[in-house]
Amino acid sequence: MRVLITGGTGFIGQALVKALKDRGDEVVILSRNPAENPEIITALEQIQQPVDAVVNLAGAGIVDKRWTEARKQLLRDSRIATTASLLQWIEQQSKRPAVLISGSAIGYYGSQASQTLDEEAKPVDGFTHQLCADWEAAASKATELGVRVCLIRTGVVLGAGGALHKMLPPFRLGLGGPIASGQQWMSWIHLDDEVRAIVWLLDNPILQGAFNLTAPEPVTNAEFSATLGKVLHRPAFFPLPGLVLKLMLGEASELLLQGQRVVPVQLQASGFEFRYPVLQSALKQLLN
Repeated sequence: MRVLITGGTGFIGQALVKALKDRGDEVVILSRNPAENPEIITALEQIQQPVDAVVNLAGAGIVDKRWTEARKQLLRDSRIATTASLLQWIEQQSKRPAVLISGSAIGYYGSQASQTLDEEAKPVDGFTHQLCADWEAAASKATELGVRVCLIRTGVVLGAGGALHKMLPPFRLGLGGPIASGQQWMSWIHLDDEVRAIVWLLDNPILQGAFNLTAPEPVTNAEFSATLGKVLHRPAFFPLPGLVLKLMLGEASELLLQGQRVVPVQLQASGFEFRYPVLQSALKQLLN
């Protein structure tokens, strides 16, 4: 299979590239960060041969900076405008890819306190919902071109990098703890399961629509903190006040202070089996 991956130099993209190459697939990477690598291109026009599948992971980091109006526009453009350009390119191909796996996030559901959210759950309006909804709408237009579309609503991805990498320093010093009350839900997934799920969707031609890419057992932030401390053999009793996050991140702090209890109903119904369904075993594998 020849696979085009947008955002292929990112945290998830790098792991996906490796997994596909390890099984013998050919990979073409579209990235804003070119390197001395013939697999990486910076424009769709550079693609010379047809591709069998597209995985669209492009998008600026959602909590890397405060959400100023300029930052919000960048977040939209890096997802929605990039996806729209991708759709234009697909339409122009004489041989179109069979499938588009397009990124989204559990932010689609908005901030919800305790309701368990499957793919049919009603979202709460807000910036993250509108961002993800518009992103998904742009990708879904590929169905009109005869392309199978899967929308992956990803939670907090745990791996050797990403969110876990940012959390570790205070926890390793014994200074970690829950954020604010710690009662907000965290819907997480091991990087290995994230990549395996994407490959599963690539390989199963009957699957389409929205899929929550989260482990089947979400936890509260307090549970997450306690489990991380236990795996590291460190105390985890120092809460991070919500006010501090609000001062640091402004509106973007809602992603850490409010939560979503998301479950992967459609993914499991399709027959996918998680390698790391339980948080403690996932953290042990990553940290030990």
